[in-house]
Amino acid sequence: MKKQILFILIVLFVLPVCGQRSLNRVIEKHNDGSVPYISVEDLNKLSDVILFDTREKREFDVSHIKNAVFVGYETFDINAVIRHHPEKNKTIVVYCSIGIRSEDIGKKLLSAGYTNVFNLYGGLFNWFEQDLPLYENSNEQTNRIHGFTPYWGKWLNKGQKIYD
Repeated sequence: MKKQILFILIVLFVLPVCGQRSLNRVIEKHNDGSVPYISVEDLNKLSDVILFDTREKREFDVSHIKNAVFVGYETFDINAVIRHHPEKNKTIVVYCSIGIRSEDIGKKLLSAGYTNVFNLYGGLFNWFEQDLPLYENSNEQTNRIHGFTPYWGKWLNKGQKIYD
């Protein structure tokens, strides 16, 4: 009986740590770190920040961080960003599902002269895993989150995963 309890405790405490380590490896594999990261905790300490959601529209429509601005990935238009957000010294945080696509968009913003651009480490998935709220387009809170694909959705342990 004691061995079973010990086994259950090990599984409950070790698996999340291993999963986080694996996520870290995936991010390191795909990103070069050219856009500085910001943690969920540090983002929540900021009061004057612009959030750019760099996922596809169908993902954004399922849920996003409150007050985030959809800028897209495939449809990203730097000229539209410059028109709507001309102040290049404002703090901008880009995010996607886990932080890979957002790094690409962050690089484009830096190349266009924006000076305070950060990539949300672990993206929207990490935000949601830390029990922070997501919102639908109607500004209603939701537990639905677009998993992008089942491969990427495996990094989500909470909420209702949506795929289309």
